[in-house]
Amino acid sequence: MDCVTILAQAAETASARAAEEAVVPIESFWVYVTSLNLVEAITFISFGAVCLFYGWRVFKILVVISFGLLGAFLGVAITDKIVGLNNQLVGGLVGMGVLAVLSVPLMRWAVCILGAAAGGILTSGIWYACGLPERYIWAGALIGMVAGGMISFIVFKVAVVLFSSLSGSALMVVGMLALLNRYLNTNGQVEQLVCQQKWFLPVVLMVPTIAGIILQNKFVKSSKDWDI
Repeated sequence: MDCVTILAQAAETASARAAEEAVVPIESFWVYVTSLNLVEAITFISFGAVCLFYGWRVFKILVVISFGLLGAFLGVAITDKIVGLNNQLVGGLVGMGVLAVLSVPLMRWAVCILGAAAGGILTSGIWYACGLPERYIWAGALIGMVAGGMISFIVFKVAVVLFSSLSGSALMVVGMLALLNRYLNTNGQVEQLVCQQKWFLPVVLMVPTIAGIILQNKFVKSSKDWDI
């Protein structure tokens, strides 16, 4: 067996091992991005811009929507896996209604939970961008969740600004990637950046998030009537 064959087998083994350790569903994310049409992409960008720069004003609506979507997901999962019923639509609607309604009287707790989740997403994105083992990405996410949760409980406004900026940034990034893929994706360059360059997606997500945090912080300080 010559050296070329040995190197080829080693490369195949390394690729297979990397594929087994892959945790981040980047391919599924890209499939969803490519499925968006022009109207949907523009809607994502528009709504994301509102959340990114004006989220501190509409955070209550964002909280209700976020927990409603979470409740729908949990309702479908419980109906499908635990209860064993076939009507997943009913389970999703019930879960969406329950969590959306509960988030209103428990607004401060809901915001703190979303702030902790935003911190976990940011730190797990840093972990992914640095090329660290994906199977341990939960460790990076846990650090951000603890830090984000503690900060959110201490300073409520920080939680509002953090999760609304991250939500707006995510929506804008998805919409912009869909537009770039549809109109400027020369020879699959956008897909290569998203799927092969681990640093790309976390960077394009964090840059608008940081900008939103800075701007919203200025807006909140200049607003005298802002409160929960």
